[in-house]
Formats: sequence, structure tokens, C-alpha cells
Amino acid sequence: MLGLDVGVVIVNYNTRELLRRCLQTVQASQGVTFEICVVDNASTDGSPDMVEQEFPQVRVIRSPVNGGYAYANNLGLRFFGFGTPNAEPRPRYALLLNPDTEVPPDALARMVAFMDAHPEAGAAGPKIVRPDGSLDLACRRSFPTPEVAFYRFSGLSRLFPKSPRFARYNLTFLDPDQTYEVDSVVGAFMMVRREAIMQVGLLDESFFMYGEDLDWAYRIKQAGWKIYYYPEVVILHVKRASSRMSPRARYEFNRAMWIFYRKHYRSTTPGWLDFLVRAGLVLKGGWRLWKEMRRDLKNARCSAANGRLSGGEAASETSRPAPRT
Repeated sequence: MLGLDVGVVIVNYNTRELLRRCLQTVQASQGVTFEICVVDNASTDGSPDMVEQEFPQVRVIRSPVNGGYAYANNLGLRFFGFGTPNAEPRPRYALLLNPDTEVPPDALARMVAFMDAHPEAGAAGPKIVRPDGSLDLACRRSFPTPEVAFYRFSGLSRLFPKSPRFARYNLTFLDPDQTYEVDSVVGAFMMVRREAIMQVGLLDESFFMYGEDLDWAYRIKQAGWKIYYYPEVVILHVKRASSRMSPRARYEFNRAMWIFYRKHYRSTTPGWLDFLVRAGLVLKGGWRLWKEMRRDLKNARCSAANGRLSGGEAASETSRPAPRT
């Protein structure tokens, strides 16, 4: 489609009925051109068959394995031309959308209008509410620095939800009905500008579920873009529909926090604080996470040693006297 405004990527895993409703609401969108790509992560509930039968205009990609949220989103983004060598991405904006969301008919158009009016915005997200009408706190966040993460996991953010210091992770001290620049929005509805994606690349597939949206937002902001929370648009989110009460989901949440910390903060964190961060993650993530952390740290040490060795060999070669003639 020429002049495509939005490429919608929906990753599904065994949420057929919720996915059906999600697609119905997205297809009712008005005032914007869009295409939808559903990436199915090896569901066993007939989800991809349902989409092909009831929504023939939707592109379905069937992954033979459940490779995780970042992996599947990247398949969808590549379908739209992102991250593909020598290809020009077709949509002006990519939208990551959860299958357990419902969007009003003007949501896409109003988000596009907001992004068009703010060329400095690399990404934006709407106000997201739960079925009971409460705010989905993940829809606007600060990055989980060691300090911010401590306030959250220690319970201080819950005790002092109006504190600009203790409540920084979910920004509960801010008015939920005002537009703000934030560190990150949530991947349940995350609209990202084409040029930002072309600059920073696709999602990091080290994350299985959770954390990949924070990591993407971090890289987008590092590249000089801004990220906005825009509550003039409101959508519904049935939280954790495909992973409710799952031990795997709880483990992956803590694992994601480790990956994010290791990538973006560990190298600049004092040793004593690094020890406390890792100890806290082990207490929450258990033996399995501890083993993974040990492996990651061992690999990092080996990589550093190999780098020093390579540098030393190169220095040795350049300092070696030339042969006599």
C-alpha cells in the first residue's frame, strides 16, 4: 500500500478470543491508512486459523516456535521492511499492539496526528486502562536505574505513590490525564517513528518477554529522540492475558531486569552497589536466574580477556622491529 501511515504488529500466543476482539477494533479504525500483521508464536488454540478465516486482509506469520515477544515483533517489523537490508520501510510509523487490547476507532489517527505534530518524538503511547477502569501503571515509566528499581522493589513506591522521588518508576505522582515526556511507554501500545527504528534497529531478542520495550525506548532516547505519554487517546488492556500467573512470566520479568541492568547500568555502577543489585535479583529470580547471571558474567570476562589479548597481539605486531634487508 502506497502512503501507508501505520504498520500494526500484533504478537499472539494462545489468546484467540481476545485477538479476535482486538482485530475487530483495529479494523474499525478511521482517518488513517494501516496494515495489520499478526505474528503467532506457535499457539495451540487455533488462533492463526481464526485470523486467516475471519480477517483475510490481515497478514499472518506463523512462527514454528515460541521465540518470545521481541523475536516475534521483529518478524512483523521485517514484514513491513524494517531491519531489512536495502529495503525502505513502508509505514511512517510502526505500532506494537498486544492482542489483549481494544482500541477506539480514532485511536490510530489521533496518535499519528500527535506524532506528526511532534517531529522530535521517536515514540509515544496512550493512556491505558484496565477492565475495572484503573490505570495500567506500565503505560508511562522511568528507566529502572538501580535507585529507581530499589524504590520499586522495596515497596517505597507503593507506600509513597505521590512522591516524585520514590514513585519514579510508574510516575504515579503525575496527573494521568496530562501529556508528559517520559522515559518509556509500554509495548502493549507503542507507536514508533520509522526514522527512529532505522536509526536504532529492531528489538533486542535477548529479552523473551518484558523489558524489550524499555530497552528499545532507552536506545531511542540515547539516539536523541523524545518519548511521550499522550492520554488524549485511551485504550483498554486486559493485562497479562497470555501469561497470567505463569511461573515462566515471573521468571522472565526478573531476567529482563537483569539484562537491562547488565546492558545499560552495570559498567557504571560501583562494585558494592552492583553486588546488592545482583543479590536482590537472585532473591527474586531464584537459582535459575543466578545460574544465568553467572554464565553472563563469565562470558563478559572471557570477552574482555580476549579483547585485551587481541589488543596486546596487535601492539606486539606494530612494535616488532622490521626485518633487516
